Amino acid sequence: MVQSDFRGAIEFLGKLGVYDVVLPFLLVFTIVFAILEKTKILGIEKIDGKELTKKNLNAMVAFVMAFLVIASTKLVSIVNEVMANVVLLLILAICFLLLVGVFFSDKQFTLEDYPAWVKFFMIMMFLGIVTIFLNALGWLQVIYTFLSQWNAEYVVTVVFFGIILMFIWYIVRDPHAAATAEKKSKT
Repeated sequence: MVQSDFRGAIEFLGKLGVYDVVLPFLLVFTIVFAILEKTKILGIEKIDGKELTKKNLNAMVAFVMAFLVIASTKLVSIVNEVMANVVLLLILAICFLLLVGVFFSDKQFTLEDYPAWVKFFMIMMFLGIVTIFLNALGWLQVIYTFLSQWNAEYVVTVVFFGIILMFIWYIVRDPHAAATAEKKSKT
């Protein structure tokens, strides 16, 4: 099999440690730095009457945290696996939206017109990301093994209690309180 020059370049970057060191470092540094800048946990300082974040502290904390992550090969492999699967989940969502958009050929398709679907997709993406993390940490197999040992009586009991809890929630909930809270949030 003939190997292309681009494949050779990618393998060379892998040998240099770009995928195991540089990219995970940049990813963790960027995310931690952005969170610290947004939350202003390490404080702010006033310069010429403007409130600015302490970028030097935020950068140093993000730098140290990124180095601690790349020092652990297990964490780096988890980050690599999770990011690859999250990108796959994103591609699946985009493909689904492309297919749905085919049915809206006469007008522009947007999910803003369908807020229930937006909530549904958010829940599905959250469950997908939780599953990806559980799998990357090796816990998904443990959970599956535990659940596969259950017999039908256990499953029926859990489902029965779940249905009872849903009925209790439906009866006890106050729809007027939810509508009032939504009106307050819009104003």
